[in-house]
Formats: sequence, structure tokens, C-alpha cells
Amino acid sequence: MNKETLKKLYTIFILFLSVIWGGIILIYGFVFWFILYIINLLTRKLPIDAKDFNGPYTYTYKIIENRELKLDIYYPKTKKIYPVIFFTHGGGWVSGFRNQKNNVSWCEFLASKGFAVVSIDYRLGISHTMNEILSDYTDALNYIKKNSKELLLDKNNIVLMGLSAGGHLTLLYYAYYTFVKNEKNIEGIKGIVAYYTPSNLRHLFDKNVKSVFAKVATAATLKAFPTPTEEGKFLYYSPIFWINENMKPVLLVHGKKDKTVPFSSSVELLKKLKEKGVQTKILVHKNGDHAFEFENRDIQTIRILHETIKFIRSLVENEN
Repeated sequence: MNKETLKKLYTIFILFLSVIWGGIILIYGFVFWFILYIINLLTRKLPIDAKDFNGPYTYTYKIIENRELKLDIYYPKTKKIYPVIFFTHGGGWVSGFRNQKNNVSWCEFLASKGFAVVSIDYRLGISHTMNEILSDYTDALNYIKKNSKELLLDKNNIVLMGLSAGGHLTLLYYAYYTFVKNEKNIEGIKGIVAYYTPSNLRHLFDKNVKSVFAKVATAATLKAFPTPTEEGKFLYYSPIFWINENMKPVLLVHGKKDKTVPFSSSVELLKKLKEKGVQTKILVHKNGDHAFEFENRDIQTIRILHETIKFIRSLVENEN
């Protein structure tokens, strides 16, 4: 029995009890469901356990507004200079943190495969702008480049990777700076890995998108709704608007049944990347919802994880 069926049965059960004992059951039922949801959110992880890694080692990359913004670095077992995966967590720009269990499981898995993994925190859109979030992303990346020798990082072999909103930041940063040909900011970047990424922010408000969270989080971060007067802002912060022929290879990963970021987002992005001649690959989980790799422990998920490693290895030089 899958989780969707269990949710429906639980809802029917609570409604049935509320008819017998009154509306208070609805309140208790919702509270219980919310507690289970938070527990699942904070404890879910990849279906593959990693062992051969060291870390995390924590560094402060920036101090702003009396707050320290930190990053964690995970290494393989042996000490030498490693190619880098610059990892950015999701959470709709308004939630999430680098040492959340799901993000940690990703970093441990990647490090066990021979990469140094840098996982960053950034200010959240509930009280900050998209520009401020992007400035944190840029400063974290510049920090590891500047200190690459001491941190045992190969600054000439960097792959940018992000999940959901983190994938959006990853794609937007790289697409924009390749579009304007800012050589300094894209130096050393070999490619992109973007998991279930919103490429066109306007589409998160389409009628077929069922996620209220996606709409609220986007509006909160952009401080706007996709009205005719604000359309320019939504275009400006949409990675698909900046896709260009100067980009290095891109891997897109998406679940076909994603109810938060529609699968069509990656399909549209794939088409645009190919139109511009960018080397692109897409991996699809046929039954996957949003963040499917933390929920589905099936062979499709395992295959996608290994294909992701294979893609990254094809990008970096001197990777042992």
C-alpha cells in the first residue's frame, strides 16, 4: 500500500470519527498529521547509506546582519585535492538548512564516491530578497575558490548541484553569468546537476500546480505575484530566460508525478537547452513525486542516483 492510499484512508478515518465524536477529532487529527509530516521531513534520507567519507567540517563564509552564514565540507576517506560538488539545498527559498538529514545524506553519498562536497546555508526568502539569496550563493562559491588550497579543493573542477529551489539558484547563477560572459564567476565550473528545478517561475502559478506552498513561497521570496506589472520580475529570476550556448553540460532530474514543481518545467527547460546547443541529459522517475529520492527506495531511484554520479564523473578532470 503506497503513501497516497494511506493518506486517503487516514483522512476518511478522521472524518468518520469526527461525525461520531465531533469536530475536535478533526483538530487532533490535523495536529497528529502535521507532527508526522515534520518528523518525516526531518528524518528522510537517500536509500543508500554512505560510509567512506570524512566530515563535515564547518566554516563561516560570510558574516552579515550579525549572523554567521556557514558551509560544510565533506571529503572522501583519503586526503588529497578533490573535484568539488557545490551543493545547494531546497525548501522553496523560505525553508531548509544545510545540515537537514536529507541534505546530509546527499553530501555523504557524493563524498563517498570521490568528491569534496560543499553544502551551504543561505538567507531565506521569508525575510530576504532573491538578490540577497543569490549574493549569499555567490559569496559562498567565491569563498571556496579563494581558500581552495587550504581546503583541499580543486577550484578548476567544480560541479554545481541543487535540489528544487537550490537547483533554481544553481541554474540561475550559472545561466545568467554565462549569458553576460562573466568569466570570473564561471571559472572552474564544469557543469550543472539540477533536481526537480523550477525553471520558469510563472508556471508555479498555473492551475495544474496543486502545491499551495510553491505559490506562497515564490510570492514571498519575489515579494510579488505574477501580474502583468510584475511579469518582468518573474522572467528575470527564471533560469530559462538566460539559457545560452555558452553553458557547460547540464543534467536534469525530475519525477513525472511531481505535484510541487511540474514535470513540464524540466521538459520545457530541456527543449530550450537543446535549442541553444547545450549538452543535456534528463533522468526521469516515472512514479516520482517531488523529492522522490527520499521517499522512493525502488530500483528506479537507485539507478538515477548512480547515473547522477556517472554524469558528474564525466565532467571533472583528474577524478580518480
